[in-house]
Amino acid sequence: MNTVLIAIIVVNVLISYKGFNDLSFFRKYEFHVGSIRSGEQIRMLSSGFLHADMTHLIFNMLTLWFFAPVVISYLGDFSFILVYFGSLIFGSLLTMVFHKNDYGYRAVGASGAVTGVLYSAILLQPDMMLGIFFVIPMPAYIFGILYLLYSIYGMKAKNDNIGHTAHFGGAVGGYLITLLKEPNLLVDHTLMVILLAIPIVILFVMEKMGKL
Repeated sequence: MNTVLIAIIVVNVLISYKGFNDLSFFRKYEFHVGSIRSGEQIRMLSSGFLHADMTHLIFNMLTLWFFAPVVISYLGDFSFILVYFGSLIFGSLLTMVFHKNDYGYRAVGASGAVTGVLYSAILLQPDMMLGIFFVIPMPAYIFGILYLLYSIYGMKAKNDNIGHTAHFGGAVGGYLITLLKEPNLLVDHTLMVILLAIPIVILFVMEKMGKL
């Protein structure tokens, strides 16, 4: 078992559990655009360790448990931490860009960080197979593309309470940090790098055109 991975999961569980039982603590550290814009930038980090409920927490931690070992085995502990926290911050930053004028916008969860780790793992091991709902086999890169396209749809539809922007930002963060750490992937896995970039390009083109 990797000590760094265990430590991150334990911190998520402890802070989330505190938030489940202490609403004032939860409100103080959740992602809230109005509070962040008034100077409480710590929320951009702290919100990534709070979760809405036990199901939300378990889903994120299970996903992290499955994919973090791939990143750690290829990049090592330090780079894994860089991917995790870099993706978390990238997700928060992108959320601020898209919701900067929505002062009441709130969000919590490690989803940005976890999605960044997931995308890093896909880049590093693109032939990896995922078990969707633990049953349906799917190549990791297909899942990656579909997930980002779904996140764009969610950002545009705005018909649920899921932080699609943080998911997308985390994915972009994991993608960029992994390529910076392992630029040889541009040569070794060129097709995967291009395929996974397509939804990212679509997002920013749609933003420039005012379609989001």
